[in-house]
Amino acid sequence: MDLRAEGWKVGKKLVRKLMRILGFQSKARPKRRYNSYQGEQSKIAENLLQRKFDVDTPDTVYVSDVTEFRVDQRKLYLSPIMDLFDHSILSYTIASSPTTAFTNESLTLALGSRDFNKKLLVHTDQGFQYQHQSWKRLLEEHGAVQSMSRKGNCFDNSVMENFFGHLKSEMFHGEHFADFAELKVEIEAYIDWYNRHRRQERLKGMTPTEYRCHTLAA
Repeated sequence: MDLRAEGWKVGKKLVRKLMRILGFQSKARPKRRYNSYQGEQSKIAENLLQRKFDVDTPDTVYVSDVTEFRVDQRKLYLSPIMDLFDHSILSYTIASSPTTAFTNESLTLALGSRDFNKKLLVHTDQGFQYQHQSWKRLLEEHGAVQSMSRKGNCFDNSVMENFFGHLKSEMFHGEHFADFAELKVEIEAYIDWYNRHRRQERLKGMTPTEYRCHTLAA
C-alpha cells in the first residue's frame, strides 16, 4: 500500500516473491492475551455493538480494552480508546497497574468536554474496570451508551484485539527494552505512527488520519 501510494504499480504476489528472495518474514503473533474479567461484580451491559464494526460516522462508536506487556518479570498496561469510524486511537493511558482510574483516564481524554446526546456507543469486554460505577458514570455524564462483549468472547471486540496484535508483533515481540520508561516511549511512538502512517486495507489504503480528513472533506 505504501508503494502504491508512491505511484508504483505492484501487487501482493510480487511483494511476497521479493520478500522470499530477500529473506524477509513477518513476525508471528503469540496468542496469549490479558484477561481483566474477575467475575460479575455489577450489572453487565448488553452487547449492543453486535460485531457491527463498519461505522460510517465519526464519534458514534468507540471501543476499548486493556493489554499488558512484560519487561523483566514486571508488567506494564495500555488502555487505548479507538474510534471505529477510522480505527484511530483517540487517547490512551499507560500504567503499571490496571486500575479503574487508569482506564477512566483514557476514556476521559477521549470524551473531553463534548456532549454526545446519547449518540455515542462505547464497547468493551466485561473487565472489572468497565463494570465499575466510575466508568458507567463517565458514560452517563457524556450521554453515551455502554455496550459489552459476551463473556469470554474476544471476537465481539476483535478490532481492538487486532490492534493489540499489530502493536505487539510490529513493536514489542523480539525486541529488548531496558526499562518501563523506554517501552513507554516506544508505545507512544508506535501509536503516533499507527495513526498517521500505517495504511489499512479496510480504509481504502489510507492511514486513519488520511481517511478521516478525506471522508470529512468529501
